[in-house]
Amino acid sequence: MLRAACIVCRGVINQHPVKGNKLPRQSLYVHRHHYSYPRPPVRYYSGLSRLPLRRSKLLSLNTAYQTQRNFWVARLASKLLKLRYLVLGSAVGGGYTAKKTFDQWKDMFPDLGEYKWIIPDFIWELDEHINFDKLSKALPDSEELAKLLPDFDKIGESFSFVKSWLSSGHNLVSEVIGASDLLQLLGSDSAFKATDSQNFDGSEKQYKKVSDKEKVDQLQEELLQTQLKYQRILERLEKENKDLRKLMLLKDDKGIHQRKVKKSLIDLYSEVLDILSDYDANYNTQDHLPRVIVVGDQSAGKTSVLEMIAQARIFPRGSGEMMTRSPVKVTLSEGPHHVAMFKDSSREFDLTKESDLAALRDEIEVRMRKSVKNGQTVSPETISLSVKGPGIQRMVLVDLPGVISTVTSGMAPDTKETIFSISKAYMQNPNAIILCIQDGSVDAERSIVTDLVSQMDPQGRRTIFVLTKVDLAEKNVTSPNRIQQIIEGKLFPMKALGYFAVVTGKGNNNESIDSIKDYEEEFFQGSSLLKKGMLKAHQVTTKNLSLAVSDCFWKMVRASVEQQADAFKATRFNLETEWKNNYPRLRELDRNELFEKAKNEILDEVISLTQVTPKHWEEILQRTLWERVSTHVIENIYLPAAQTLNSGTFNTTVDIKLKQWTDKQLPHKAVEVAWETLQEEFSRFMTEQKGKEHDDIFDKLKEAVKEESIKRHKWNEQAEDSLRVIQHNALEDRSISDKQQWDAAIHFMEDTLQSRLKDTESVIRDMVGPGWKERWISWISRTPEQNIRNETQNELEKMLKVNEDHPAYLASDEVTTVRKNLETRGIEVDPVLIKDTWHQVFRKHFLRSALGHCNLCRRGFYYYQRHFVDSELECNDVVLFWRIQRMLAITANTLRQQLTNTEVRRLEKNVKEILEDFAEDCDKKVNLLTGKRVQLAEDLKKVREIQEKLEAFIEALHQEK
Repeated sequence: MLRAACIVCRGVINQHPVKGNKLPRQSLYVHRHHYSYPRPPVRYYSGLSRLPLRRSKLLSLNTAYQTQRNFWVARLASKLLKLRYLVLGSAVGGGYTAKKTFDQWKDMFPDLGEYKWIIPDFIWELDEHINFDKLSKALPDSEELAKLLPDFDKIGESFSFVKSWLSSGHNLVSEVIGASDLLQLLGSDSAFKATDSQNFDGSEKQYKKVSDKEKVDQLQEELLQTQLKYQRILERLEKENKDLRKLMLLKDDKGIHQRKVKKSLIDLYSEVLDILSDYDANYNTQDHLPRVIVVGDQSAGKTSVLEMIAQARIFPRGSGEMMTRSPVKVTLSEGPHHVAMFKDSSREFDLTKESDLAALRDEIEVRMRKSVKNGQTVSPETISLSVKGPGIQRMVLVDLPGVISTVTSGMAPDTKETIFSISKAYMQNPNAIILCIQDGSVDAERSIVTDLVSQMDPQGRRTIFVLTKVDLAEKNVTSPNRIQQIIEGKLFPMKALGYFAVVTGKGNNNESIDSIKDYEEEFFQGSSLLKKGMLKAHQVTTKNLSLAVSDCFWKMVRASVEQQADAFKATRFNLETEWKNNYPRLRELDRNELFEKAKNEILDEVISLTQVTPKHWEEILQRTLWERVSTHVIENIYLPAAQTLNSGTFNTTVDIKLKQWTDKQLPHKAVEVAWETLQEEFSRFMTEQKGKEHDDIFDKLKEAVKEESIKRHKWNEQAEDSLRVIQHNALEDRSISDKQQWDAAIHFMEDTLQSRLKDTESVIRDMVGPGWKERWISWISRTPEQNIRNETQNELEKMLKVNEDHPAYLASDEVTTVRKNLETRGIEVDPVLIKDTWHQVFRKHFLRSALGHCNLCRRGFYYYQRHFVDSELECNDVVLFWRIQRMLAITANTLRQQLTNTEVRRLEKNVKEILEDFAEDCDKKVNLLTGKRVQLAEDLKKVREIQEKLEAFIEALHQEK
């Protein structure tokens, strides 16, 4: 064997001759062979990037020979070769350990509370804790180590499989993060770097030791550059994956697979939250399902963060002005097109077009201003918006108004308290994820929202902290360590699941989302905070933030949704039991269904007005109209005309006064009577009980409809003009055609005069007090004033007995005579009292005389036909009452036709409009349809709907899992 080795050495020497072909004796004294093993490429991982791998070549060793004079150099080279094997073996062992660590982390993912975001800090100081010199001495020889090495070809095949998995679009963020740092630290030549400076003349290798500080700096620089390089590769792969997903979704929309497209999981969940937002707060169940609550100080950048997550500038913006005036619920989901849509609208806004974006912002602002009522600045009313697009993380966010510290002019005095109450109402939900936004460009001591969040979530189990405007913070903050303290959770008195730093633009409202992303990436590439290790790579960019929030959201949903479904199932059972016990024979109608039922009943009652008989309408109209005008006819027409001396003067006076009355008052009074009659009949139909079918729950609604219809309904203005002509023609006619009409006029006159006489006697009795019979039986006495009026009445009646044809007015001397006669009996009387008493006494005397004359005219129709020629009987007053009676009948008939043909239909139309207005006004429904029965039915319907939606969502959630 030794001889064979010598022959090989001579061959090597002949191939590489030494100068002068002379070989020193010492070179043949010892033969030591150095074998060179082929080494496969080693893959390096970066702990700060979830990216593909890179190749790095290890230094190859060549066979060489050493002279006896350089024997110590050969031993040193052997030691160094052993150290290389140590590093390589450590890399393999570290890869195996990393694989186990990755399996553990994958089982725990996405538990953010236990998720290992970064490699622990002690690994960065690994070279300080491990003595590599001792390890190198303990290593075996190269030949023995070669036998222990694994098959590198198989390892290469496994790594190529990982690479192919990444290129196919699978997300291996969790898998790479565990192994990358360990392999980078243990396998990189930066951890134990040597400078190879081999000369062309065959000089030996030299090694240079690097200081610890330089090693750390080089390692950080290498890791940062690797992260940025792989980040670009990952973005390219994700873009390709997004495009493929978009094509698949487009194929589904076009029906290529010919299957029914179901609602997405996040859409089902959003529907549940929409129903819960409308559910009555008595049971306090709407706050138990998870959603992401976005809170922050005003102008802290909440809107910008949401827009970066939604990948579109969808919110109205203002410089220092409160723009978010009510909560906005944004449902984010994946879709082929980047669009937005409101819950109560079918219009889609294309978020790739600036015109649609501007229209969407305007619509959100209009809805916010409409939700603010009664002079308030903010409103608790929620605006629901859904945003779909390729690559958008699925979640439900609620953007709340920014927390303020001072109420400025133009705001309601209670604005600050209202914002706090709205924020607390949402954050009190034990399953709500609080996304706390803090402005990094201002002093931390000025923050208000952090105190509020720490009160609502003191343990930080559902809080994610976001520091915005980090670019301004790095530029303006004198101590960068302050930013590090914030991100590490050491500065604010609050705890959180995770801390993130983001950049959302340069303050220009016209910037696009893509330009903001580029600016954010460019900033963090050159940020000293990231280079110096103050920020970790997974804590920066809105992309990492959206991934973390989405993972936390779905984890919370999976942990709580089934429990909430069971709670609603129990609530439903309790409500159904309560309904069966209290309302066993009634159907479960909620407020909307009851309103529709009441609406139909009211419209039926309006239509039933057309079924009233013409006779009934005319009787009511004629009787009501005469009650309104009888006083004017008696006092202003009949009594003045009756004081004339002859029939010619009587008829002239009557014609003049009737003409004046018809031109000015009568048509308007008739229309007024008709409208009031229509109201009374309408009210009677709506308020009368219809036996067992009557439901008193509609009474308030019907009363409100009746009052509103009275306010809105206006009678046709042209009706008065046409009615005036008809009434004037009726009053001009004096021809009584037959004895029956004459008798009817006599009867109408007698009834009218009898009614007036009773009223006059009642007034006189109140003036003079009770008579002697009533005083003796009932032991009632007269007052001093009644005694005076009684004595005055007696004196005036004596005067009328002397002159029965006395005129209606009392002369001055007659007043004096009556007063002096009373003074002789010791009664002091005022002349005004005498005239007032005379008016009633004469009225009583006249009405009795008129009734007597009316009785004489019963047989006067024959003389009327002869125009009272050669007769002492004149019955012109009977003709007057016949004219009035005929005018009333014709007016009632005309008004009845107008009622049934025009006004009832117009009233029906107004009632429909009123009911439609009430249907759109939720406050009207709540106030007009009240009661425990309504509330119970509505709660029961809502709970059933919520339970069904939750069960559908849970089923879809299990299928997706």
